[in-house]
Amino acid sequence: MEKKIGLFWLRDDFRTVKNDGLIEATRNHDQVVVFYLYKQDTYKDQEAQKWWLSKSLISFRKKLNNYNISLQVVETNSFKIFFDKLTKKNNFVIYWNKVYEPDYLKFDEYLSSNLKKKSINFKRFKGNTLNEIDEIKKNDGTPFKVFTPFWRAAEKYYIEKVPSKEKIIKKCIKKKNYFENCIEPEKILPRKNWFENFEKKWLPDEENALKELQNFINDRISNYSEGRNFPNIVGTSKLSPFIKFGQLHVETIWKECVKKKSKTIGTSKFLAEIGWREFNHTLINYFPHMLKGNYSKKFNKFPWEKNSKFLTAWKKGLTGYPIVDAGMRELYSTGWMHNRVRMIVGSFLVKHLLINWKEGEKYFKNCLLDYSPANNIAGWQWVAGSGADAAPYFRIFNPILQGEKFDKEGEYVKKWVPELKNLSKKFIHKPWEYKDKNFKLGSDYPFPIVNHEEARAKALKAFKQI
Repeated sequence: MEKKIGLFWLRDDFRTVKNDGLIEATRNHDQVVVFYLYKQDTYKDQEAQKWWLSKSLISFRKKLNNYNISLQVVETNSFKIFFDKLTKKNNFVIYWNKVYEPDYLKFDEYLSSNLKKKSINFKRFKGNTLNEIDEIKKNDGTPFKVFTPFWRAAEKYYIEKVPSKEKIIKKCIKKKNYFENCIEPEKILPRKNWFENFEKKWLPDEENALKELQNFINDRISNYSEGRNFPNIVGTSKLSPFIKFGQLHVETIWKECVKKKSKTIGTSKFLAEIGWREFNHTLINYFPHMLKGNYSKKFNKFPWEKNSKFLTAWKKGLTGYPIVDAGMRELYSTGWMHNRVRMIVGSFLVKHLLINWKEGEKYFKNCLLDYSPANNIAGWQWVAGSGADAAPYFRIFNPILQGEKFDKEGEYVKKWVPELKNLSKKFIHKPWEYKDKNFKLGSDYPFPIVNHEEARAKALKAFKQI
C-alpha cells in the first residue's frame, strides 16, 4: 500500500462498477479522497443537468461513505489554476478516467506533462466507451465518416478484444478529507424550481441505473426495434442520462445485453445505439470544428432565418402542430424527450421554420438531462443535413403524418397537450380541421404557425441554393 493519499478526480463517472480510476486508487492506497471540480461556467447553459449533477453527488457521496471514502466538491473557475495550486504539494497520487471531448483530452495532456515535470505520480484510464476513440479507423488509417461501416468495424474490434479482468472497489482503512473550502452539492441546484417535476420521474444513482437496465432488458429489449418508435408507450431504455453521468458504463450495458441468451433484433438495434454514441465521440474528436459550427462547410452559406416569434412558439410547444408541441412540453417537464420525437421537432425547427440548428441545440443543451456535446450536436446536424452521416436534405418530416403513424390514437399528444384531449383520432394531429362550437382554434389551441406544404416548398428551395 502506498503511504501517499490517493486522489480520484471524478468527472462523468458516478459509479463503483467498472470505474477503473477509482478502483485502482482504492487498491493502491489506504486512504482515498474523491473530488469533483464544479465549474459554474460549464453549467450556465445546462440548467437541467445541474439538478442531475447535484442529486448524483449526494447519492454517490452516501455510497462512498460505505467504503470510507469522502467525496468533496470544489468550486473553481479554471481546472488549470486548481491543479497548478494543488501540485505545489506532493503527498498524493492522482487518478482519473478520460472524458472523450477535445477540450478535456487536451487538458489531460497539459496535466500529465505538468505532473511528470513535478514528479507527481498519476494514472489515467479509459473512460465510458467500448473502444478508445482512436482505435477504430479505416484500412487507410483515416477516420470513418459513415456510421454503418464504422459500427461494423467497432463491434468486431470490441468482441475480439481480450476482456479486461473485472476488478472491484476496496474499502479504505479510514475516511479523510483533503480539500478546504468545499461546497455542498445542494448549492449546485438550479435557481428556478421547475425541476421539481424531475424528482417524480428520475432517481440519479448507480443502484437505480442498474435496476433500470435490468427492467429494460427483461421487459422491453426484445421489442425495442419496433417499440422505440412509439412515444405513447415506454419502448426505449431511458438510460441516456445515466450513461452521460457515468452511473452506467457502456461495457456493463453490453455485458448484460449479451448475457441474455436470445440475441434478438431488438438487442442488436439497441447496441447499435451505443454504437452511435461511440461514432459521435470519434467525430467530434477528429472534426472538432463541428462543435462550433457545420461539419459540412457548404452549410455555412445556408440562408437561415431569424424569427424570434417562431423560435419562442417552438420552445413553448405552441406551434399548432400537436406532435411537435407534445415533444417540446415533454422536454421541459421531464428533462427528456422521446427519440423519434426529437427527430420530428428538430426537423420542424430546421426545415419548416428555417431556423439554424444551433438554436435548437442550445435549447436542448439547457433542458436535456442526457445532454452531451457529441450526441446533441451530431444529432442536430444529422437532422439539419449538415452532419457527417446526415439525413438527406429532401427528407422533411411531415408532422401530421408522423403523428398519425407513430401516435395513432393520439395518446402521447393528449398527455402533453391536454387542451386537445377531447379530439378524436381523426383530428388529433390536424386540429384545424375540427369543427365544434366548444373548441376554438386560436384561443383553445394555436393556429399552425406555418403551412406544411408551403414550408416544405420553401425549405427545398433554400436547400437547393447550397
